[in-house]
Amino acid sequence: MNAKKRTLLITLTGRDRPGVTSRLFGTLARFPVTVSDVEQVVIRGRLVLGVLVSYGSDTDVGKVLAATEKVAADLGMEIELATGPGSGSRQPHGRLHVTILGSALRPAAIAGIAGRVAAHGANIDRIERLADNPVTCIEMHVSGADPDGLRVALAAEAAEQHVDVAVQRGGLSRRAKRLIVMDVDSTLIQGEVIELLAAHAGRAEQVAAITEAAMRGELDFEAALRERVAMLEGLDESVLADVRDSIEFSPGVRTLVRTLKRLDFKFAIVSGGFTQITDALAADLGIDYSAANVLEIENGKLTGRLVGPVVDRPGKAAALERFAAEAGVPLGQTVAIGDGANDLDMLAAAGLGIAYNAKPVVRQAADTALNVPYMDTIAFLLGISREEIDAADAEDAELGPPG
Repeated sequence: MNAKKRTLLITLTGRDRPGVTSRLFGTLARFPVTVSDVEQVVIRGRLVLGVLVSYGSDTDVGKVLAATEKVAADLGMEIELATGPGSGSRQPHGRLHVTILGSALRPAAIAGIAGRVAAHGANIDRIERLADNPVTCIEMHVSGADPDGLRVALAAEAAEQHVDVAVQRGGLSRRAKRLIVMDVDSTLIQGEVIELLAAHAGRAEQVAAITEAAMRGELDFEAALRERVAMLEGLDESVLADVRDSIEFSPGVRTLVRTLKRLDFKFAIVSGGFTQITDALAADLGIDYSAANVLEIENGKLTGRLVGPVVDRPGKAAALERFAAEAGVPLGQTVAIGDGANDLDMLAAAGLGIAYNAKPVVRQAADTALNVPYMDTIAFLLGISREEIDAADAEDAELGPPG
């Protein structure tokens, strides 16, 4: 039966206006055809509508062609018609999502990415724009590719084209990520807390040098942390409040948390920093879980020591696993975000590990890397568009505060 079926692909292009879709399908309804596929997109007020219909030997396809051409003429639109054999089994769509971000997304970047996809024998089934501000983001739905091999190839192309590219499996797993775990220093916030504290002790340069080496993975994190904390001995605890007041969140943090909270995501922060700072940050943002180190304070002064176990590289991964269990979220449905070598185990344990403006060793190991200074671009990796974010914010503004 299917062997006798043929297909007709109808593509309408022209100025968008109400009623185009209903007019075309109203015309097709007069004939014994079935709809196999539909795709419609509007770009800057111009509509592209593609409809694939199947028909049998009892259909006068000449009349279908004439009728659809008349629709196009009446609407002042261009039409392209192509007949062919029955489509048989449909090619799977959306197996992988390839997300491309750039401050200035140039044609060469898209050409390079598309070329790499083709070189892997894969097909781009669909392309859509997710954002044009503050960065441009498009997403390709790709089928027929090995995700690991494609991820390596596209990472190389992204570096050459100066864009960010993420490759993720499609389907329900992508939509089901319900726990976001973030590093704090130079990720959630701008700068390093311990360096801000060290500035009050007159040891900023020494501490910064050790921090940089530790984040590159050149030093044992716990030993490096204890060495830096020792330089804070004698600081008045009032300095902690001064540092808290000076901290600035990374751009887009509040938007990311606000947006994903609407979708019932849970958030956690895991830091090699200090609870005396992170507890206030968590309360400010409405973070559900947090873990960090504890500075020892005696008689109102920092002793230069820590209290309890250190949250180091393995400790961050353990915290992610603990928070996922408390939230009832499988590890495969978690997202971890970090920038330093002490985040590597956490990024590896998560379902999606994101290197955010990270050191080279972290960018190479993570599932994907973002090098734009906007934390809310992470929402794009989860398939959420800028338009959806802005629309939700506008709706909340109209409703006003609760109560």
